[in-house]
Amino acid sequence: MVGRLVSVLNLGTMKYQTALAVQNILVNRIQSSLSSGLAPSNTLVLVEHTPVYTTGMRSKEYSQEEEFRLKDLGADFVRTKRGGLITFHGPGQLVAYPVLNLRDFAPESSRRKALLGMKWYVWTLEQMVIDLVSQWGVEGTRSPHTGVWVGNSKICAMGVHSSNLVTSHGLALNCDTDLGWFKHIVPCGIEGAGVTSLTEQVGKGRVGVEETEKMLVRQFAETFKCETEPVESSLRDTIMQSL
Repeated sequence: MVGRLVSVLNLGTMKYQTALAVQNILVNRIQSSLSSGLAPSNTLVLVEHTPVYTTGMRSKEYSQEEEFRLKDLGADFVRTKRGGLITFHGPGQLVAYPVLNLRDFAPESSRRKALLGMKWYVWTLEQMVIDLVSQWGVEGTRSPHTGVWVGNSKICAMGVHSSNLVTSHGLALNCDTDLGWFKHIVPCGIEGAGVTSLTEQVGKGRVGVEETEKMLVRQFAETFKCETEPVESSLRDTIMQSL
């Protein structure tokens, strides 16, 4: 694992669009490093969003009337460039945005083509979450749809983006989320599927974001074969001041 270091940037509770701006800053830093021939800095961003519905690249499927309806519930509505359809982010949900240069992580055979690199990346993210939730005795599985499932209910949504093998966006793991927010949409556009959380599956008290964060960072390091450390305070200050 020596030589592959990932900085962990914990944003606490933050609006979606502000966290998106942070991702863009980190992506631009990696792209600038690659252009200059310098070693890029990989970052794992952790955040818990205020209520928001987000759509992926196929956002035209959601009319302005639909946007207003969801906003009237008290949530923001944001159209993004990630993969996937509509989902919800909010309190009780741990969101992780790995901003990575996949050249540092993907097997050489997968790095040769961007599409293969992203297939490897999504599969590896799914495996990380499957291994993570198993620590609570929860059996997560894959399905023909992206993400991690428990039976017919999704416990972790995924929607990623890549530009020249530099990743952004990521995953949203329901820890102690109010699942009622999902009843107002067809989550990820999948008819007939449900949504669940760690708290619901464990059934023995609340599984919160804070305890899950620490376990996710450890599992990320194991799955992606890297070392992690908190982001330097000077970099954190620079990023936050530029927002």
